[in-house]
Amino acid sequence: MTAQIGFYFDMVSPFSYLAHLKLPALAARYGYALAYHPMEIAAAKTAAGNYGPPNREVPAKMKVLVQDLGRWAARYQAPLVLPKNFDCGRWNIAALFACSQEDKVASFVSEAWARIYGRGIDPTDNTELRAAATASGLDADAMTAYADSARGRADFSAACNAAHGRGVFGAPVMIIGDQLWWGNDRLDFLEEYLAAHPQ
Repeated sequence: MTAQIGFYFDMVSPFSYLAHLKLPALAARYGYALAYHPMEIAAAKTAAGNYGPPNREVPAKMKVLVQDLGRWAARYQAPLVLPKNFDCGRWNIAALFACSQEDKVASFVSEAWARIYGRGIDPTDNTELRAAATASGLDADAMTAYADSARGRADFSAACNAAHGRGVFGAPVMIIGDQLWWGNDRLDFLEEYLAAHPQ
């Protein structure tokens, strides 16, 4: 069985977007598979006992965060446009749907982020979600029905609980065994581990 890097992400997280620009190639370089785990940052923070306000509600922090995002995007030579709003809940559940089709989940996550943070779309625009599904080879009707269903919400809640059980308190988080890396700025440390433990 191929060794895996657990990738815990929230579609609303621009730092998850940035990490994913590098992670698939990084995993493949050392013989690892990337296992996708959509979750919700707000729920993870609460479960970990972090009751502080979201970054968007702290102007001084948000100013620096936006500057850092620009720096990382420039380093990766990637587009980064803040979306029209940050309501990405349906996209997280849609990503969970994509996880059920392992050969398509990487494509869907890439396509989704290309729209949300690559072009700055409105995540509540259902036509965008459907287009991302279709572009990834997924059934748009089935995906959107799941994203809007009680089952989809329950499955996503269970996925969030499972993430909390692994010690996930934010996003992105990468996990191998008992090793955990938090943030796209930890990819160098992750690569050092992978280089020392190639598959």
